[in-house]
Amino acid sequence: MELEAQQYRSLVDAMVERIAARMAPAGAAAAPARGSVAAAIEHTLLDPAATEAEVERWCREAVEHAFAAVCVNPAWVAAAAARLRGTPVAVVAAIGFPLGAGLSSVLRCEAAECLKLGADELDMVINLGALKSGRDAQVEGEIRGVTALAHGAGGRVKVILECGRLNAGEKVHACRLALAAGADFVKTSTGFSASGATVEDVALLRATVGDRAGVKAAGGIRTWAEAAALLQAGASRLGTSAGVAIVAEAGR
Repeated sequence: MELEAQQYRSLVDAMVERIAARMAPAGAAAAPARGSVAAAIEHTLLDPAATEAEVERWCREAVEHAFAAVCVNPAWVAAAAARLRGTPVAVVAAIGFPLGAGLSSVLRCEAAECLKLGADELDMVINLGALKSGRDAQVEGEIRGVTALAHGAGGRVKVILECGRLNAGEKVHACRLALAAGADFVKTSTGFSASGATVEDVALLRATVGDRAGVKAAGGIRTWAEAAALLQAGASRLGTSAGVAIVAEAGR
């Protein structure tokens, strides 16, 4: 299922060229507005040392700035859900995080518990070792199991691919497995690996899933320019802990 390196490079170059053209001064009006960027942000707090006070602040800021969601570790799902009840801000739980190398049964249990505690969406890490071993049935089955639980509870699932550790063909293949399993989004990275979101990866993921799934860019998004470029490349959500700074920069 691998793309040849030259084909991949040509595909990405063409996509980046189109994105750059849309962002050029002559087309500046096409750049995303501050409100549309805020509406795509998932205010993310996945530091294992995060405190209850910080979770409370993240939720308050997400409501204040009309962010799409707050993303937390499972231990803080109940607190975030209580704080955000009655608001349009979703609660996202990161599961199988950050390695994706646990047992399928544990992953499903974690998904079910987070949904019971009030999670609206689940960001699950793909099993990279299984993917690289060609164990497609296992990878698709794990995604399908979590997706079935989430959809049964009215929730959604994002599949974290950890693009920095995959080659081009593996990224495309992982997207196809996620689609086959019914996932709602594919996501670039955990933010805990060597590389985060890139325009090239977002463009490739969007080209692969088309309009059949969303694309979440996450990892290292710190500035307005980075956020705007990733949205232009095809991202529909942005996972970042710098959301407040990004929208403040847009307002200047």
